[in-house]
Amino acid sequence: MQEINNKGAGGIISGVAAVIVDNKAYLSEIDGKIGDGDHGVNMAKGFGRAADRLDPEGTLTEALQVLSDVLMSEIGGSMGPLYGMMFSDMADSLGEAETIDAAKFGAMIRAGLEGVQDIGSAKVGDKTLLDAFTPAVDAFDASIAAGNTFPEALVAMKAAAETGRDSTIDMVAKVGRSSRLGERSRGVLDAGATSCAMILGAFAEDITARLS
Repeated sequence: MQEINNKGAGGIISGVAAVIVDNKAYLSEIDGKIGDGDHGVNMAKGFGRAADRLDPEGTLTEALQVLSDVLMSEIGGSMGPLYGMMFSDMADSLGEAETIDAAKFGAMIRAGLEGVQDIGSAKVGDKTLLDAFTPAVDAFDASIAAGNTFPEALVAMKAAAETGRDSTIDMVAKVGRSSRLGERSRGVLDAGATSCAMILGAFAEDITARLS
């Protein structure tokens, strides 16, 4: 099987939320080294609230929109609105599709990426979530274009996100509050790239399980 039903896939977001909540302390620890130290707290609060409100048996589209609404309206900091717009664009891309295959999933994550890119001026190499997100989306598309299966493309996406996350250790922050540190921002993982890799990894694992 190379597709999943949109109906009933709302539980994917419950799984994503669980990963973020479980890593609240870790994400805040990373953020605290070069930022405000509240990334994990804010993310866990937003994802946790969304998980409490969504219907796991509803559609992924609906769950993405619930998560977006919570992040954009109830969470402070810069990452709430950023992730909120990302998930809103993903929901818009999926729309009322009955099933989600590789093409629809690829379009969904591409829409989310473009939404993030449209909000600010950050680019790959600036030590942001884009350093995990961009290569992950590109890897998924490249894998499908090469004739690989949906699960194989998800593996490629997850691996690229993690490699991109790890690449931020050697980067100097160019945008956001951490950019004020200059060279002192080198040597630490970017919290946004780390949470993004977690989110994409959770997507990959849950969808793969549903495809088998």
